[in-house]
Amino acid sequence: MDFWQTAGLSGLAGFAFLNLVFLYAFGKKRYDVIDSAWGMTFIVICLTSYNLSENTDVGLLALVMVIVWGVRLSSHIFSRFVRSKTEDPRYVELRKNWKGSVAVNTYFRIFLAQAVLAFLICIPVIVLNVYAKTDWSWLIMAGIVVWVVGYMIEKTADNQLRKFVSQDKNRGKIMQSGLWKYSRHPNYFGEITLWWGMLLISLGATSVWWAIIGPLTITYLIIFVSGLPPNEKRFEGKPGWKEYKSKTSVLIPLPQKAK
Repeated sequence: MDFWQTAGLSGLAGFAFLNLVFLYAFGKKRYDVIDSAWGMTFIVICLTSYNLSENTDVGLLALVMVIVWGVRLSSHIFSRFVRSKTEDPRYVELRKNWKGSVAVNTYFRIFLAQAVLAFLICIPVIVLNVYAKTDWSWLIMAGIVVWVVGYMIEKTADNQLRKFVSQDKNRGKIMQSGLWKYSRHPNYFGEITLWWGMLLISLGATSVWWAIIGPLTITYLIIFVSGLPPNEKRFEGKPGWKEYKSKTSVLIPLPQKAK
């Protein structure tokens, strides 16, 4: 099966999965559940492409990486979803300027859009499954290292933040310890890093340069669309935010600026 057939069927699988999630969200009137399904959508897409291709060791490794990342991310966000009794304020804010049906707008603007974005980000893995020529090379090994570093940063940052917000004494405060001392968004930095690591793995096995579409998409999405901008806006005006922002790197972990 060629790339376009594999990619098309993999994309359709992700699309079908998010349609099921939408039906659940529509019934619950909690459209923010899509955040919990984000990681699982990647697993569906990558698992489909793997099963439609000639299986290689490096392809299996990439699939395992996506599964490990996706399960952890989805379970982390879903636990937050279950604890919350109200919808994420980001989605409420998004709907303020919409006209027409909330369900229709949400389906096309959020669920369908995320299906497309997840597919684009998965392109390095799909390319890897279709075009892999070798199981190991120095570039693949470098990619594994970069991916592991990114994954551990994201996981550690999420765990630190979860522990911080779970303590009543920290209510209304801004997380400024651990990795959050060196970056205002270390979890996003970790996610960007691991997808660039996946690109290196894909390049090491295939030399297909246009697989760069994947990490470029997640990088743009986080920096300019749904990652940094809404989160930065959410903290504006909160006590301690201005000082924290002035001395702490927005994304890449760096030593804090001297006062």
